[in-house]
Amino acid sequence: MTLTTKNHRIPLSDGNYIPLLGFGTYGDPRTTSKGTTRESVKLAIDVGYRHIDGALVYFNEHEVGQAIREKIADGTVRREDIFYCGKLWSTFHPPELVRPTLEKTLKALQLDYVDLYIIELPMAFKPGEDFYPKDKNGKYIYHHTDLCATWEALEACKDAGLVKSLGVSNFNRRQLELLLNKPGLKHRPVSNQVECHPYFTQPKLLDFCRKNDIVIVGYSPIGTSRDPSWVNLECPPLLEDELLVSIGEKYNKSSAQVALRFNVQRGVAVIPKSFSPQRITHNFQIFDFSLTEDEMKAIEALNKNIRFVVLPIELYPVH
Repeated sequence: MTLTTKNHRIPLSDGNYIPLLGFGTYGDPRTTSKGTTRESVKLAIDVGYRHIDGALVYFNEHEVGQAIREKIADGTVRREDIFYCGKLWSTFHPPELVRPTLEKTLKALQLDYVDLYIIELPMAFKPGEDFYPKDKNGKYIYHHTDLCATWEALEACKDAGLVKSLGVSNFNRRQLELLLNKPGLKHRPVSNQVECHPYFTQPKLLDFCRKNDIVIVGYSPIGTSRDPSWVNLECPPLLEDELLVSIGEKYNKSSAQVALRFNVQRGVAVIPKSFSPQRITHNFQIFDFSLTEDEMKAIEALNKNIRFVVLPIELYPVH
């Protein structure tokens, strides 16, 4: 399959399609000025992005929705051209909270449906107004979660037409098998959004997901900021890697473009995030070159099994 700026979609197991190159919309709500997300999403759509990744906990879905609706209104795209992924946050795992939470996202977006809705983390926090509930010692307050019951509530949302496809995020093999082996499973997870880049290539998980027709969507595909509050600073800056830089020089591309092309070329969707107009455009320019088999193997060999993103899930058992 030849990937182009106009067509870089791949099929999902339920018959829908996902564009391999997406646009991430996370911005720290404390430092991202009002209107920044809206303008960035509008530019991304103008550049050619059709896959937009967002979440209720980003506090900016209203701006994302406004941007999408404005680009529909001016004739740039139709609703069916846009692939929007929303996320179920960890304080909303109880089945009775699933549909109302999805409806909050739809209300913020002012759209009738989302294309993909995913469980953001496999563990649950205590339900309530606080998205990150902590006790007096600053420890997260977890909540028992029955992922199968949460999944059944999501299946009902799909049956009601509120979402086209269902997926997960940050799930390991055991957690995926829990859903795949669920008695009476009606809709299989079509995707698993996880950290994925040349320093964290996820070979075992990728192999398992391929065998089970689950698309990997890679977040932080070109690394992350160096914010110590959520980033593992022991992981060296990806974009300074000598191999990525040298391959980039061969094709007159940047190390970021090489890292994105690497994942896209092996069927991993990527959702780079930027609010810089130059980088939004730059990150999309990966369809006019391809990596050789040797270059792909060399980049795969960079794997250090190191995460940039520190997740609060390692110590919590999921039932």
